[in-house]
Amino acid sequence: MELIALSAFTDNYIWLWRQDDHAVVVDPGDAKPVLAALSALNLQLGAILVTHHHADHTGGVDELCQATGAQVYTSDSEDWGLAHTRVNQGSHFELLGQRVEVIDVPGHTAGHVAYHLPQAQPAPVLFCGDTLFSGGCGRLFEGTPAQMLHSLSVLADLASNTRVCCAHEYTLSNLRFAAAVEPDNIDLQNYTAHCQQLRAQGKPTLPTPLGLELRINPFLRSRQAAIRHSVARHAGLSEQAQQDDVAVFAALRQWKNDFR
Repeated sequence: MELIALSAFTDNYIWLWRQDDHAVVVDPGDAKPVLAALSALNLQLGAILVTHHHADHTGGVDELCQATGAQVYTSDSEDWGLAHTRVNQGSHFELLGQRVEVIDVPGHTAGHVAYHLPQAQPAPVLFCGDTLFSGGCGRLFEGTPAQMLHSLSVLADLASNTRVCCAHEYTLSNLRFAAAVEPDNIDLQNYTAHCQQLRAQGKPTLPTPLGLELRINPFLRSRQAAIRHSVARHAGLSEQAQQDDVAVFAALRQWKNDFR
């Protein structure tokens, strides 16, 4: 399978998954770049995977369905007005010869899902929408800190070589915050330099290996002592709160919300 990151809006990525002359797209907020890619590559669109209901992920779905007849998969707890195949935790199906497993990841929205391709080659693939970013995680618009912490913990347990396909190019901004939280992290420093080079060349920083994210992403590392101490110092957490995983994560997320 081939993965192509189609740029949309200011910083969105619409992921196009290509197999021979067939394709699947993920979170098409805008139909235009998808239709252009399908035409340029002579591809037939068979399916659309939607992780959550926000307009920058769904805005192009109707036009693409009308143009291609593609089947839409989306969370059974998010209804945004278009006929679709409803999926939830434990759902699985086959597309373009790949097994697709659905993982519930509430937090950014209440019904957010991710799509996991465990048998993809050369490494598994995760389409995670706005739940997990390189160096960061999504804002909590509808879910709770406890939900997001649990969702990230579930994703963290996937194979370390999983290719994480996030829906936004937020990496450099996220890494600036990660460096404020964990300034002595050498892996983070090296990764930041690598991503700066990629962006200077106009290339995406994604997909990112999950194993790397486990070493540099503070939201996947919030239970680590160094992160706990940094968050506690910034937020003024009590000793008791420092031992509460959810309290630490909530304070970390609030720190990121306020970070400039």
